[in-house]
Parts: sequence; structure tokens; C-alpha cells
Amino acid sequence: MFTQRTRRGFLGDVGRGMLVAGVGFGTAFDMGLASAWADDHEGERLTFGDLEPLVGLMQETPVRDLVSVLVAKIKAGTELKQLTAAAALANARTFGGEDYVGFHTLMALAPAYHMARELPPERSALPILKVLYRNTNRIQEHGGRDSEVLRTVKPGVLSDGREAGAALRDAVRKRDMNEAERSFAAIAAGSPDEAFNSLLLTVEDNTEVHRVVLPYRAWELLDVVGKEQAHTMLRQSVRYCVRNERDANRPVAADEPRALLPRLFDQHRLPRTSPGTKRPGAEWVASMCTTIFESSPPAAADAVAAALAEGIDPSDIGESIALAANQLVLRDAGRPERWASPGKPPGSVHGDSIGVHASDAVNAWRNMARVVNPRNAAACLILAGYEVARDRRARGDDFLKWTPRPLVEILETVKTTDPKRLLAETEAAIQANQQEIASALAHRAGTLGHDPAPLFALLLKYAVSEDGALHAEKYYHTVREEFASTRPVFRWRQLVALARVTASECGRPAPGYREACERLKV
Repeated sequence: MFTQRTRRGFLGDVGRGMLVAGVGFGTAFDMGLASAWADDHEGERLTFGDLEPLVGLMQETPVRDLVSVLVAKIKAGTELKQLTAAAALANARTFGGEDYVGFHTLMALAPAYHMARELPPERSALPILKVLYRNTNRIQEHGGRDSEVLRTVKPGVLSDGREAGAALRDAVRKRDMNEAERSFAAIAAGSPDEAFNSLLLTVEDNTEVHRVVLPYRAWELLDVVGKEQAHTMLRQSVRYCVRNERDANRPVAADEPRALLPRLFDQHRLPRTSPGTKRPGAEWVASMCTTIFESSPPAAADAVAAALAEGIDPSDIGESIALAANQLVLRDAGRPERWASPGKPPGSVHGDSIGVHASDAVNAWRNMARVVNPRNAAACLILAGYEVARDRRARGDDFLKWTPRPLVEILETVKTTDPKRLLAETEAAIQANQQEIASALAHRAGTLGHDPAPLFALLLKYAVSEDGALHAEKYYHTVREEFASTRPVFRWRQLVALARVTASECGRPAPGYREACERLKV
């Protein structure tokens, strides 16, 4: 049974639908139209047991009072993990993966939680309070409890003898939100691992960055909210994928992976029965990085598939892909005037820049490949290679012409060798938005063999304090992880890129940050 709708409501939805089709899915998210054009919700309101009071607090506390209320909770013994879990569930219930700022905020929660653990105890709450402020502010802009997207859903019936993930994928391809939701609810009645593997069959249809990163960050948050919330967290990705399919302006080329993956699996006889163990060394990694970076998207995907079939260790393949994505940050000429917006001026490389997006997406693909079944693990790496090449092609051959940082003429001006002076000069360059100098100083520290910990601590400071156009937390944590999994000869490229992005974003403090410092007395 469906709820009755008034003629005015119907015409309003038709009008919104035409406008969404006209401006495109991404722009519609920014304008708040995509979430308004939602399917009917019949179920009951979601509740979260013992966490419900804290979840409600995240939605209902006036944002002007939020920091003081949360600091009081912390001082009374509420753990940062509980606050993060409550914020994640409040976000999921309110937005359901359908609000641009909303799902970016959800994707920042786990990185902020990791960042908190890098800080001394007196400062550990800062990254979490920053993201929680953004979360509640957006929830209230969205309409609070009256505008919640996720409600209980009745599981559908899965066909015997048919792969559950394929049924979900078919429902999403048909753009049928109700069928997709009910199919996934039935799948999620099993184990979280089964649900995640089934979901990835749908995610793999398209390498649009948010379609890729959202399921990984939702999965990562299960360590905070608990595996029993797998359905709530992962169904956001189901809904995002349906919305993505409904985008009238989605280019035909976006569907290329649906035909490409099966062909490469057949051609290279993938997946293997067990992951490859060949470790070809640094020269192979560098060569593979160049191949992925310079190739067409299908050719890059083919190169990854061939390496998997040859038995190359997936960690070496993933390292090559991450380094190729890193080149997009190092080479970027900066945001063109036509793409500038408040907080993202011409020449900037932070926020939703091609390089930051590609790096975060590859990090998500790599992390998902580590926890899923062999079929999806192979698909994740193949599509990671495809996505980097696709993103590079978004600017034609420009990235092939542009020089990676550090620029030689800037590097020649860096005379300092003392670790403390290098760090001080790097901070001065960051505060002055001098991307080229910050990149060169970080590179020099690496070539001199300095300890990376002080530089990470400096860059963490600004990843916490600055707004970062919704990406500071994710990208910092991406670099943290990729640095740790990259061999020493290449790993400082990641820190050079982070220094550049930090210099780009500096000077735009995050809302709520200053008050959090005052309340915590730090």
C-alpha cells in the first residue's frame, strides 16, 4: 500500500524532478533538490536503543549550544567513540545518503576519529567536535527530525538460485528505490560481510567518486557504531546509487565499467583462487604507476587485471595506483577560474579537486579490496586503476604536460637543512598559502631523511583547524594510510602532496573550532 498524495504534492515533485534533470545530480545535491525529490517512506521511525538519547541530542540541540553541550558530555565521561557513533546514526537517519553536505560529513567521521587518536588527550576531541558541529548544523538546515529520510523497511523476498547482489544491482539499474531498499534489507538480514559484498556489485557499476567512497566510509564506521548497524549504514549507499542512476546528465561513458569488468575477468581468468605473492620491486611499481597515469581508462584497467592474473601481490598493484592518483595532486595547475567558488579560489587544490578526489577514491578501493571476497577484491583494484586514468583524462592531456611538485626552480631556493627550521618555514608557507614553497620544503625534509612525525603533526594541526571544503579529514587520513603502505623511496610524495593541499586550504577556519578550543581550554 502506498500513501496517498495530493495533486499539489504530485505536481511539486514533477517540477523538482524536471529541475533535477536539468541541473544534474551533483548540482541538485548542492541545491538541496535531490533529497527533496525522495520516494515515499512508509516505515516507522528508526531508533537506536541505548544510543537513542545521544542520537536525538545530535539532531535537536541548537547548533549555537552544541559545542558547550558536547564538551560537558565529554567532561562527564561520555567517550569520543560514543559521540562519533551517535553522530553517524543521526546523519544516516536524517540524510540517508541523499544530501551533499550530509554524506560528506558522514565520510569525515571515521577519519576524524582516527585523527583524535593521534592527538594528545587534551586536544583529542577537537577533530570530532569540528565534524559534529558540521553534522548538527546541516541536520538542522535540512529540517531536523521532520525531514528524516531513513525509516524502517520491510525486507523483500530473494529468488532462490540467483545471486542476491545481482538482484540488488538489477533493482538499482531499474532506478527502483523501493525494490532496491527491500532487496538490500533481505540481504542485510544475513551477515554484514555478505551485505557488503553484495552491495559492491552495484557500487562497481560506476566509478563516480562519492558512489565509491561512501560505502567504504560507512563500512569503516561499523567499528564505531557496531556491526549490528550494518543495514542502516550501508543502505545509504544503496540509495545514493539509485539517485546516481536517475541522474539525467550522467554521461554514457559512466556505464563503461559494466561491460569492461566482465570482459577483463574472462580475458584474464579472474579472480585467482588466491591472491598473488610476487613482489617485483620499486622499478615495477614506478613503471606501473606511469602506465596507469598515462593510459586510457580501459587500458589502465587492463594493465591492473593483467598484473593480478600474473600473480603480482595486490599491495604492490595498489601502491602503484595510489602513486598515480598522487600525481594528480602533485601536477595540478590549480582550480580554473570557471570552477572557483567561495572557499575554493582559483589556483586552489583542496576540496573536491581532481587529485584529492582520486586519492580518496583509490584509498577507498584499496581498503575495500582488503576485506571483501576474491571477486570483489580484483574488481576494486581494476576499477581503482580505471578511475585514476579517467580522472586524469577529465582535463585532456593537461596533466601529462604539467610538472609534478616540487618545482625545480622553487626547490633550488630551499637552503635550510635543520629539521626545526624546515618545519617552521613549512608552517610559514602554509599560513601564507604558498603551495609551491610548502611542497618544496616537505620534499627537502624527505630527501634529507628527516623524521616524518613532526611534519605529520603540523599538517594534522591544520587538517583539524581548517574547513577544508569538506575534504580535510578524509584527505589527511588518506595520506596517513598511503604513506604507511608505500615503500620508503616513494612515500614522501604523499607528504609533499598533503603539504600542498594544506597550504591551499589554510586561512578558512572550520565553524565551531575556535569555540571548541575555548571550551576545552587548549
